[in-house]
Amino acid sequence: MLASKLEGVRFQPASDQSLLIYFGQRITLNANENVRKLLQLLCSEPIEHVRNLHPAYCSLLVKFDPLNLTHAELETILQGYLHRLESISLPEPRHIEIPVCYGGEFGPDLTDVASLHEMTPAQVISLHASVTYVVYFLGFVPGYPYLGELPADLATPRLPNPRKHVPAGSVAIGGNQTGIYPFATPGGWRLIGRTPVALFRPQSANLSLLSVGDRVRFVPISIEQFAAAEKE
Repeated sequence: MLASKLEGVRFQPASDQSLLIYFGQRITLNANENVRKLLQLLCSEPIEHVRNLHPAYCSLLVKFDPLNLTHAELETILQGYLHRLESISLPEPRHIEIPVCYGGEFGPDLTDVASLHEMTPAQVISLHASVTYVVYFLGFVPGYPYLGELPADLATPRLPNPRKHVPAGSVAIGGNQTGIYPFATPGGWRLIGRTPVALFRPQSANLSLLSVGDRVRFVPISIEQFAAAEKE
């Protein structure tokens, strides 16, 4: 039997060549840490015929060669890995500050978010910047961090109609999450600010400024500070 912290583990075929491992159904730090532990173990001790690993909030998608593995065979192998998770230590998280210019042209939805929660824009900014967020996973586009959890008082539904163009660096709210758009792209999250910091860095070894497990704090800056940082 799996250790108590892993009792919620569930396997589910996702296609003829992929298997999902769920660590529960809710976004929790414990579930995400188990995802990261399994990912770390599978990267250090790869399973033959496994092609790719795709982590999410509380699940890991394992893609494999169906000509050499079946779902049942892979599940049996993975059970052995799961029994070892308690012995896996994750590296100490990095703590990264992201400067953000809130509101105005950079955060066109800030006023609406404030109105929805019966706050002032300044209160929204203060609350959003008061939390240390966890990078649960990267996705949607390269380098896009899904950060949680947002303070409950700021949880806000996504826009009913996504924008066709969201500028790179936009800081946004979607449900009980916050994130940063690394590229100009369509998007349906509510834009409350923008950072001058480049998240996707093709010249660096890691490509992305942020990694899964990092801790992030947002630091409010003025429009003058934003302009100065862009020139650096």
